[in-house]
Amino acid sequence: MRLLLVEDNHPLADVICRALQQVGYVIDWAQNKREADTWLLGHSYDVVLLDLGLPDADGADVLRRLRASGKHVPVLILSARDAVDERVRLLDLGADDYVVKPIALNELEARIRSLIRRSHGIADPEISISALRLDTVGHRALVGDRPLELSSKELAALEYITIRARRIVTKEQLLQALYGWQDDINSVNAVEKVISRLRTKLEGSGVIIRTVRGLGYSLGTDED
Repeated sequence: MRLLLVEDNHPLADVICRALQQVGYVIDWAQNKREADTWLLGHSYDVVLLDLGLPDADGADVLRRLRASGKHVPVLILSARDAVDERVRLLDLGADDYVVKPIALNELEARIRSLIRRSHGIADPEISISALRLDTVGHRALVGDRPLELSSKELAALEYITIRARRIVTKEQLLQALYGWQDDINSVNAVEKVISRLRTKLEGSGVIIRTVRGLGYSLGTDED
């Protein structure tokens, strides 16, 4: 999953980025409105974490521009402003959640997970398809009661396509979800290798990852 953090406080941004990277997220960091607009124009995100007190604009301007562009990515406001009227204003502008700083990192992670699930119409934090069980809170996957031994990239790819089960996921979408701009990779080979390893490890689960020629991949069951 790929996140965008829009935050001008360097120490705070560093703490948030490190914490979210440790649990498998790919995260880009924008320090002002100009950088945020650039990132949002060129990339797709699962959640945007948006501070309001930016040096070159109010964060609400980023939100307005994002919603005016027609993008429905979930936006979580991070702000020291705790007035009720301010929270109402941002929610009415199109924010999906609003938290007041300082926020505990485990609460931040939980809110991100909740926003991702809700954006795909999923209520349960454990997603079950055939014998596959994906625990989005515990960051693990099981076949029945048997834990799957997955690398961080394999788990991230499995979560990305499981949340979008029976829909086509392109290689470019997977590439953006799994790798940051600083990763030195061969895009096609990297995604194909992750999917190949996942297919092997999912054998016997009743879940398969199909190749949709010329488009990408689709996760489903043997019976689909």
